[in-house]
Amino acid sequence: MAFQNKKIKLGIAPIGWTNDDMPDLGGENTFEQCVSEMALAGFAGCEVGNKYPSDRAALKKALDLRGLTICNRWFSSFLLTKPFGEVAAEFEAQLDFLSYLGAGVIGASEQSGSVQGQPLPVFDRKPIMEEAQWARLCDGLNRLGEIAVKKGMKLSFHHHMGTVVQTGEEIDRLMAGTDPALVHLLFDSGHLSFAGIDPVKVLKKHAGRVAHVHLKDMRPEIVARVKREGLSFLEGVRLGAFTVPGDGCVDFAPLFQILDEAGYEGWLVVEAEQDPARANPFEYALKARTYIRETANI
Repeated sequence: MAFQNKKIKLGIAPIGWTNDDMPDLGGENTFEQCVSEMALAGFAGCEVGNKYPSDRAALKKALDLRGLTICNRWFSSFLLTKPFGEVAAEFEAQLDFLSYLGAGVIGASEQSGSVQGQPLPVFDRKPIMEEAQWARLCDGLNRLGEIAVKKGMKLSFHHHMGTVVQTGEEIDRLMAGTDPALVHLLFDSGHLSFAGIDPVKVLKKHAGRVAHVHLKDMRPEIVARVKREGLSFLEGVRLGAFTVPGDGCVDFAPLFQILDEAGYEGWLVVEAEQDPARANPFEYALKARTYIRETANI
């Protein structure tokens, strides 16, 4: 297929070079190497990683030199366990940082009770919300969404393994319980596949709410081992559960088709955390870029 919509931009996340959750993965890779290889591989933008300069002017200069722009940054929300004012203040600070760098989206993930970074079986210990928690989360996200809109940005919610919003039913409930004008969806093909959910079914249902896309492939034999042996999410990542598009079991062609037919405008971001010592980041970035060009003509 070929994307008819020309308002699509292609980015890549730095997590293939240096891992925020496990800093020893890619600890030897510098910020300069990371962004230089992103640009050399043919990407137009990126997300923010742990080695990026905290000084926004310095970061912008380094990106401008390479023709890159920031498209998104992960935001850990704790709407269920922290006072709203505290979360909102952190959220607003991140919005200002991102806006300065040219991003229009912030990706929030509710981390209250999350086991994604814990040494616990990710399939067995996922937190489940009660009714009151659902109401609090949806209300809090609507309020954060209002703050984002006032700054000309979009709140895009990131469903994620090991969190309170992981399953298809949980995504459905979050979308139904939030205002479409205020809360959007960050669609991640890899996390759905890891959870045993068909990403095509989810995207067909919610394509109109999608404001940001993570293109992540999966190696099913690794996820089967994670489930069989009761491993943690991060152990699965270390073993190679994720990879770049075209290198795993996810069929991206129908996903591209659904997004195109829905008139999606925005970023498609390769986000595939692996051990850089086992999967050379530049090599895999090129592999992803080639696959996307051949599959979606982007």
